Amino acid sequence: MAKILTGKNTSKKEVILQKAASLFKSKSYSAASMRELADIVGVEASSLYNHIGSKSELLQDICFKTGYQFLEQIEKIKNSSNSNVEKIETVIRFHIKTMAENFDEVYVANHEWKHLEEPYLTDFLNIRRNYEKSLMSFIETGIEEKEIRLVNSYVAMLTILSAVRGLEFWQRSKKNVPLQVLENDMVNQLLNGITK
Repeated sequence: MAKILTGKNTSKKEVILQKAASLFKSKSYSAASMRELADIVGVEASSLYNHIGSKSELLQDICFKTGYQFLEQIEKIKNSSNSNVEKIETVIRFHIKTMAENFDEVYVANHEWKHLEEPYLTDFLNIRRNYEKSLMSFIETGIEEKEIRLVNSYVAMLTILSAVRGLEFWQRSKKNVPLQVLENDMVNQLLNGITK
């Protein structure tokens, strides 16, 4: 079989991770095999192990790469001088763009994380909780500063995250809604639900 084909700025491991995310999304982590992944990548199964340790390592890498990407973004937003409503808008737009650009990885991190082994499972859940707490703090501070109506911050946070996860349906459907229209409409609808 051939070598792993990479792009200009893509390593062999990144190619494997992208193909693994696509496979885990389409078949589920449990049902996917390393032999199938090797076929998709275009190498012998034994060759994969020159770049990765195991199937569980692939899942860890996908989940943590995605988790840290979101966590780094929310830290940047937290440290910005923007209003709380602007911070929430930036979070929503980041989710939408990330789901559009890295759908398979985000899907796997959202659905297949439960197959992580300890201590990775606990670590990943902590990343998710910290992210949710940061988003809730934008909402709570916005309420205190009278930028946001008096709402339950937990319910508002769940609503926002559930809405952006709903983009999975947009990805699967063949509706011809341009990304920018989708992004702007979602931001407007979500923010209108909590702002004064």
